[in-house]
Amino acid sequence: MTKEHINHIEIDAVILWVDGNDKRHQAKMLPYLETNKSIKSKKFKTRFAQVDEIEYTVNSLLKYAPYLRNIFIITDEQTPNFLENKESEYEKVSTVDHKVIFSGYEEFLPTFNSRTIETFMFRIPDLAEHFIYLNDDFFVINKTQPKDFFQNKQPVLRGRWLNFNQKLFSKKTELKKTGHKAAQQKAAKLAGFNKYYNFRHTPHPIRKSTFENYFKTNKEVFIENIKYKFRSDNQFLPQGLINHLEIKNKTCVLQQDLQLLYFRSYKKPLFWYKFNFKSKSKTKLFLALQNLSICPPKVLSFILNWLEKRVKI
Repeated sequence: MTKEHINHIEIDAVILWVDGNDKRHQAKMLPYLETNKSIKSKKFKTRFAQVDEIEYTVNSLLKYAPYLRNIFIITDEQTPNFLENKESEYEKVSTVDHKVIFSGYEEFLPTFNSRTIETFMFRIPDLAEHFIYLNDDFFVINKTQPKDFFQNKQPVLRGRWLNFNQKLFSKKTELKKTGHKAAQQKAAKLAGFNKYYNFRHTPHPIRKSTFENYFKTNKEVFIENIKYKFRSDNQFLPQGLINHLEIKNKTCVLQQDLQLLYFRSYKKPLFWYKFNFKSKSKTKLFLALQNLSICPPKVLSFILNWLEKRVKI
């Protein structure tokens, strides 16, 4: 028996996805919004809008991580267009409805909160012990191997240590710091740390049992994190908590090199993006493209064409 066979583990991928342009989905939201104007605000649209990038996310996994066993897309009574007439190349891909993972906790549905849904993702039926969690704006852009995500069955966590805000800024500044960073810090505090391991927009390797074991003995933490219909500053980032638990238990590998090409603003001229995609994509494993729905048409056209060619299966 070869060493590779002995070390083989089954790995799944999990993606959260919502079509915020879907009128039925918008109608489902309306009763829970403080004002109907919220759904038309730029910030609101950016969080829920999409440009069908999920297809490129899935194709990138199929092409550059062919060892994956299953690719699960968590949805709320929606199906991405490219899966409507499922082709043979998508046999590994399936959707999992919120009702399935929220079984026994239906009183918390509907929800429009990624942190709430992330707290439930370990409850996907038949989910492998080792899985990779991605948002639908993450892409794999070069060939990967299982060891890029798990080594000796332990997750490879890409990031770096940072101090909490209160050690860097005044208390007044700290109060204004909300969002992703604050949610990571809350997760670190829950795990007993006085600093936090900051991770960026790369795929997150996770062990299902770490989720299960923690929430089994800390049910009040679980309930507190799932009760919000929309993102709340009171929530922690579930994958952040799991990361810090793995670090605490010394059951992970820490890696500073993110191997990431990352864009979150699209205000530069088109030639700048062309140069960066051409010069940097050869040496990176991952690409993250936040807020593509607000990308100028010419830049968006270039990026989507680049992606389509890069991940074509």
